[in-house]
Amino acid sequence: MTAVAERALTRRGLLLSGVALVLLAGIYVLAFTATPIERSQGFPQKIFYLHVPAAWCALLGFTVVGVVSLLYLWLKDERLDLFAASAAEVGVIFSIVMLTSGPLWARPVWGTWWQWDARLTLTLLLFFLFIGYLSLRSAVQDPAERARFSAVVALLGLVLVPFVHLSVYLFRTIHPTPVVLKPSAPTLPGSMLTVLLLSLLVHTLLYAGLVVARYGVARTAAKEGTHG
Repeated sequence: MTAVAERALTRRGLLLSGVALVLLAGIYVLAFTATPIERSQGFPQKIFYLHVPAAWCALLGFTVVGVVSLLYLWLKDERLDLFAASAAEVGVIFSIVMLTSGPLWARPVWGTWWQWDARLTLTLLLFFLFIGYLSLRSAVQDPAERARFSAVVALLGLVLVPFVHLSVYLFRTIHPTPVVLKPSAPTLPGSMLTVLLLSLLVHTLLYAGLVVARYGVARTAAKEGTHG
């Protein structure tokens, strides 16, 4: 890929991210105006339309990192390593949104900011695992060793992702069970389900745009002899 193509890739990612942010503003307007106030949780339940998509993008991101890292270990293609690193950085951003919006929702509804139950603990562990992934990438200077070591860490995260999702079924937890990704039909009223699905779609577009933009920057930096 030429320098011109890499810059174009970055621009496309930024454009997609910009479009997603505009759509996201519309989603939040819909969340406040087109969905009912939940009977038992009241107005704080509106955080649901941010928290759930952020959690989805975080887990999606870490899944992408693990799968792409596995492909790197097989193919030894530097582009896969750079893409995995880009996906991890964006995944960590969405994890921060998830881990901050969750307590803001939990405090008025369940009376606590945090509880060390299975879902919350595993989610925090996954977050710190990928913080370690990024720290490892910064600490190891040799590109081949950096890619190989970080790929192994990413695979550990990939193994952990399904346990995060299934933890509400395997252990007692204050965290509610999924309302969409579950064996039975979704249990949300129609307007709430529609806005949630739109929010999931737009957040996913934002995630994709940020990853593409960051990957373009990483490709440019790699050609210039740095690992940014």
